[in-house]
Amino acid sequence: MLILITYDVNTEDAAGRKRLRQVAKRCVNYGQRVQNSVFECLVDPAQYKLLQSGLLEIIDPAKDSLRFYQLGNKYQNKIEHFGVKASYDPEGLLLM
Repeated sequence: MLILITYDVNTEDAAGRKRLRQVAKRCVNYGQRVQNSVFECLVDPAQYKLLQSGLLEIIDPAKDSLRFYQLGNKYQNKIEHFGVKASYDPEGLLLM
């Protein structure tokens, strides 16, 4: 299933900047950054729960925000992209 993860981490102090880096690093292990604080991740239900619980351990719920959108398995018709940044195929080959 495709999930969309968005986050807003308070970076006013060093601890917040560290949390921001940790959240981004965890997300990049599961998917593709599509905007600064937005990731698309193609995961199975077990991976989704693992990713979600890992991110919830990182953030400070009193200062940060984390949102998960489940687009499901038929996500192709649910995404429209406009603008300069090229879209990608989440099921395609990712080269690093």
